[in-house]
Amino acid sequence: MAAIDKVRVLVVGDSGVGKTSLTHLIANNEPLTSPGWTVGCAVEVKLHEYKEGTPSQNTFFIELWDVGGSISHKNTRGVFYTPTHGIILVHDLTNKKSHENLQRWLIEILNKDGKDVIKGGDALDIDPEQFLGSTQIPILVIGTKLDMLDENHKNKILNKTSSGSIAEQCGADEICLNSHEARSLAAGTTDSVKLSRFFDKVIERKYYSRDTGRKYAGSYNPSLPGQFSTFSAAPQPSLYTQTSSETIA
Repeated sequence: MAAIDKVRVLVVGDSGVGKTSLTHLIANNEPLTSPGWTVGCAVEVKLHEYKEGTPSQNTFFIELWDVGGSISHKNTRGVFYTPTHGIILVHDLTNKKSHENLQRWLIEILNKDGKDVIKGGDALDIDPEQFLGSTQIPILVIGTKLDMLDENHKNKILNKTSSGSIAEQCGADEICLNSHEARSLAAGTTDSVKLSRFFDKVIERKYYSRDTGRKYAGSYNPSLPGQFSTFSAAPQPSLYTQTSSETIA
């Protein structure tokens, strides 16, 4: 059977913002009824059709790495950050501080690779050149718990401009949703299109030539730093919804 290539997408944000529920919704197209606290990292896997409906359509595995947000694990969770092919920044729409902290999360991830993403002396002033353009790490910003806002606040959130937001700084799309509603990411919706477009960018950056648009010949060598091996496409139903966890001591 043909091998299926894969990419790693980090799902990060403060503890309690709803990363686990969001990750489950993305991977399984259904809400998680009883989410728990993530210790270390939990991984969900989903199949994604790259550029679906076009001659370039191809199947990939998306690994969603749901990284626990506990401050007590800040110094050890860096082991989950390599390699990073894409980043989903998650915040709670009812908690403004969780949105402000997304910059700290981004800096924590990128500094793991030794990149200078800080401009001047302000530790929270991100250099947008690290993200803008097809060669940079794709980012998606998602706000959760939309259902917990009153109508006035909800309308302001959905109709607001993103001036000065982290999404604007990074040239990223932004989604606001209720992770406990299956229709939030239903096929054909605006948010579903944004999510699919983000996954396409992640795959394109890792596997496709920006000059020719063609897939690189052969698979990456898994023995090289920062490279992934491939999954076998042999029928293994558990792979499609597999969840695993690693506990940090």
